[in-house]
Amino acid sequence: MSQSPQHLPGTQASFLPDAYVPRSGSADYRVLHYDLDLDCKLGGNRLDGRAVITAVATTELHRISLDLSGLRASRCHVNGAKVARFTQKAGKLELHLSSRVPAGEQVTVEIRYSGNPGVRQGTWGEVGWEELTDGVLVAGQPNGAATWFPCNDHPSQKATYRIAIATDAGYRPVANGRLVDRHRRATRETWTYEVDEPMASYLATLQIGRYELRALAGTDAGSEAGEVPAGGRHADSPHEVPQWVAASAGQLQAAGVALADQPRMIETFVEAFGPYPFAEYTVVVTEDDLEIPLEAHGICILGKNHLAPGWEQQRLIAHELSHQWFGNSLTVGAWEDIWLHEGFACYAEWIWSEASGSLGADARAREAWSGLAALPQDLAIGQPGAADMFDDRVYKRGALALHALRLEAGDRAFFAMLRSWSAARRHGTVTYAGFRDHVDAQLPLGRPAGEFLAPWLFEKALPALPERTPRAG
Repeated sequence: MSQSPQHLPGTQASFLPDAYVPRSGSADYRVLHYDLDLDCKLGGNRLDGRAVITAVATTELHRISLDLSGLRASRCHVNGAKVARFTQKAGKLELHLSSRVPAGEQVTVEIRYSGNPGVRQGTWGEVGWEELTDGVLVAGQPNGAATWFPCNDHPSQKATYRIAIATDAGYRPVANGRLVDRHRRATRETWTYEVDEPMASYLATLQIGRYELRALAGTDAGSEAGEVPAGGRHADSPHEVPQWVAASAGQLQAAGVALADQPRMIETFVEAFGPYPFAEYTVVVTEDDLEIPLEAHGICILGKNHLAPGWEQQRLIAHELSHQWFGNSLTVGAWEDIWLHEGFACYAEWIWSEASGSLGADARAREAWSGLAALPQDLAIGQPGAADMFDDRVYKRGALALHALRLEAGDRAFFAMLRSWSAARRHGTVTYAGFRDHVDAQLPLGRPAGEFLAPWLFEKALPALPERTPRAG
């Protein structure tokens, strides 16, 4: 696996510990690859797993700390040798090593584990493995990955994956990446997926249901509907992006209608942000209603209630799609910078509104500004704090910061900046400081980007939005 400097072992230990998820993640090693073999029995919600984790030590290791919540490890090996002593407490699996691992050395960890997986409770409610009426949903953001596999659960810890899932015949598990193998034995069927791009643990997902997979109408998803083509390339043209819908037979038609504009959304976002960053895109529609849609690496999860017509549902479809660029390809190194995900995705909604012939982005921005002005001015979204990291003000005010940049610099320079930002950091880790410096290098603001952005991001009072429409220059 080739790696850019953004992915080299040890370069991102400074992001940990993360004050927003202080018990998640470890700076002592950097994961390169997860190899997961899972057996899921839906009737009793039983999960048996084997995880092989390839990592590089960033310091001398006398123990290895992994995140694992609600499941019990039974056997652990490090570099092929059995670990005589390991402990589990408060969502942590600690492997106590009999011999040290020097800094810079590659290490292989194998964990056998099992149990009845479930959600973990936290500041943001329930996250992780959730039973549906007839299937499974995984919602990993921000620290729910540990409910179904042992991991270094932090967004700065991006790695490649192989995920094999054996489950009941008649059910389809949908996971990240390319489907590379599928075979059936008696009443069990195993599906194997591979993720070639570095992926954050919270973006790893597993959706299981009585799903049928269909190519979205009007997209180039391969010659045989229902089978994901191998390849792994990223598409330079939006017309080359295979787009799939995984839904029950009874929901496929409604899903096709609700997603009819999605190919145009991808065209719009490719023009605005640059090439789609993954090999394909799959929308999973659950039979259960969901409070909110969910994004994952190469995947979006909608509830059947999100198939209703109207702007509210279309903006959610656009929002989750845009996370493939901002959140999934460009992933924050620390959760305090979450506006770099959500502010960008909210602004993508307004870009789609403009492109689709609905309200222009400027009208959407002014509507959002008026709404924010009526709310308490007590949140600095560049440092929102753990309790408020998903506050709607982080989303809308982050989008307004981008719109202010667009108004100041003009459309041509602004969108060139966005395209170069997504290209330069593709599949990497991003920070506010990196974005600030990129804006300084790309946009003719007439003053430092940090000075321009500070009132939007680091001051509580809502700045005024310039009273003019975007320039072409």
